[in-house]
Amino acid sequence: MRYLHTMLRVRDLDAALDFFVRKLDLREVRRRESEQGRFTLVFLASGAEGDPAEIELTYNWDQPDAYPTGRFFGHLAFEVEDIYATCARLRETGVTIHRPPRDGRMAFIKSPDGHSVELLQRGGALPIEEPWASMPNVGEW
Repeated sequence: MRYLHTMLRVRDLDAALDFFVRKLDLREVRRRESEQGRFTLVFLASGAEGDPAEIELTYNWDQPDAYPTGRFFGHLAFEVEDIYATCARLRETGVTIHRPPRDGRMAFIKSPDGHSVELLQRGGALPIEEPWASMPNVGEW
């Protein structure tokens, strides 16, 4: 058995792509549109060598309302080279850091549709640094 992808339903495909591609630096690897089914599927990947995991964004063209957020989903997780630099860059682009990397190791953000995304420092935790060390949590993640 081989892991293929995680599917996320999104209400605004452009906002989702801005978040996952422009802000998190994932790459669109393929796209499928179905006029008959009234949906678009966009598959994203990290592009890292040996990383076959993908995220499937499912955009249903006629979805009028936001999808309910379910805690059963959990989160997506990405390993990053520098947790502080990543969070600073995301903050500069308007992304809320819901759980700041106070420990030098872990942070949580959310996609425009409310999907929780965990960011984990590659290797060991970085030395604890401000402003992150004293930054409070915001909402849920």
